[in-house]
Amino acid sequence: MPLSFIALIKRSLLVLLTIALACLWIMLGASPALAQAKTINYSNTTLDNRDFSNMDLVGGVFVAAEMRGTNFAGANMVGAILTKGNLLGANLTGANLENALGDRVTFYKANLTNAILVGATLSRSIFDEADITGADFTDAIIDRYDITQLCKRAQGVNPSTGADTRDSLGCR
Repeated sequence: MPLSFIALIKRSLLVLLTIALACLWIMLGASPALAQAKTINYSNTTLDNRDFSNMDLVGGVFVAAEMRGTNFAGANMVGAILTKGNLLGANLTGANLENALGDRVTFYKANLTNAILVGATLSRSIFDEADITGADFTDAIIDRYDITQLCKRAQGVNPSTGADTRDSLGCR
């Protein structure tokens, strides 16, 4: 009898521990949900030639948005989601795109002068004829082919981070 009583206590403690961990997990997961309530969502919209300069767009969602010629100069876009977005000829001068998700984005002829792209995911994106003078790509995820092409025209130092564009891309 004492052996089964000990086993019952162990099971009870295990159940209580599991419930406590589940509650902790739920409480820790609540913060991102609150932050998303304030997130701007422009998914699947046409924002051509709009002016978002110097705006706070932290965590903004621009999935599959048309943003041709849009002005994001000086905008704070930390953690923004730009997946499948079209930024053809957009002005991102001095924009902060740190940790942004820019998978399959068209940056064709975009102005990324002095932009901060630290830790951004930019895989399968198009950077043809984009101005990247002074842009900081430190720890960004970029396809090797794109890095090779970007290194051909990489120059300058980012005035905010002090990072050399060529070094941030890992150019040789």
